[in-house]
Amino acid sequence: MTESSPENAPSSEVPAADSGREGHQESRPDSRPEGRPRGGRGDRERSVPKVKVFIEGRYLKHSRDLPQTLFFCPECKGHPRRRRKCERCEGFGKLTKDSVQELIGWVLGKAAGTRKHKFHGAGREDVDVRMLGDGRPFVFELLDPKVPNVDLAEIEAEINRRNEGRLEVRGFHWTQRGRVRELKEGQFAKEYRARVACEQLPDEAAVAACLGVRYDVAQKTPTRVAHRRADKVRKRWIEIVEVEPTEAREGEDAAVLVTLRTQHGTYVKEAVSGEGGMTEPSLASKLGLGESVCSELDVLAILEEEEPSKEEDTEPQATESRATESRATESRATEVRGTRSEPAEDSAPQKAPAKPSSFGAGL
Repeated sequence: MTESSPENAPSSEVPAADSGREGHQESRPDSRPEGRPRGGRGDRERSVPKVKVFIEGRYLKHSRDLPQTLFFCPECKGHPRRRRKCERCEGFGKLTKDSVQELIGWVLGKAAGTRKHKFHGAGREDVDVRMLGDGRPFVFELLDPKVPNVDLAEIEAEINRRNEGRLEVRGFHWTQRGRVRELKEGQFAKEYRARVACEQLPDEAAVAACLGVRYDVAQKTPTRVAHRRADKVRKRWIEIVEVEPTEAREGEDAAVLVTLRTQHGTYVKEAVSGEGGMTEPSLASKLGLGESVCSELDVLAILEEEEPSKEEDTEPQATESRATESRATESRATEVRGTRSEPAEDSAPQKAPAKPSSFGAGL
């Protein structure tokens, strides 16, 4: 796909210029090819049509150390000069070695002959949160590829081969620019599995009273994102699907695995613990777990799109963890080096089938 740009009027001669010596003027022929615009480099670049190619797919993240997009250092912002003396990133410019965007871009970009690309995801998860199930939909935008018609099936296989155990991509297929807006503006409910370290196991009556019942919570802006989120109270719904005990680890009194569904924009970790009363009611209080913390979190499914609420705030939808900083790489081109996709699956978010929920007899 190409974007149209205004035609440039050809010019074959430059007006006479003052040579700096009184009474002396000369005319020089224009050496630019016919049709080449006048002006500096920026003018020329703006006038040249740019090819943009859009590829849609889904990714599964099996690692708890992988951000979705480039995780630039918040101190030096990855600036080539400032990062040299940056103590936060030790001159690396980033806080993580790689990201979902880079692992895909290194392979896809090399095959397409470009180092510039953008990653557009249907929300995002925290660095330490896994993305499981059918994966998270995304669109990968290639800018000015020299080889726009690449073998997507081959690239998909190569990405998966290189990143086995960390990252998996599925269903690569060509798409249109409009899908970016649909994914970015969509309000998708999610299904999670949270491992909760708690003081005590819940009793069966408390579990039975909560299962399958959708309840509302009021969430103040969590401390961990207060530097980049408005200080306000957000109303969201939560539904507990399943609760089962699990083995406690060293230093824990007890632990449970909770499967839950939430409205888009829910801060799930804080919804579990309550964060000292900043989320009311908390999942821990509903189940009678005592003081609790969400020790691990997995996204199991991206569910169907919700109807927008009149009271909805305008923050991005995937706050299950909006990763520890707002990353500008979603709105601007990112250059990465690289040398790997295609079965055309339906990448629209799917509604997860309801699963039977039982607490089990292990209490």
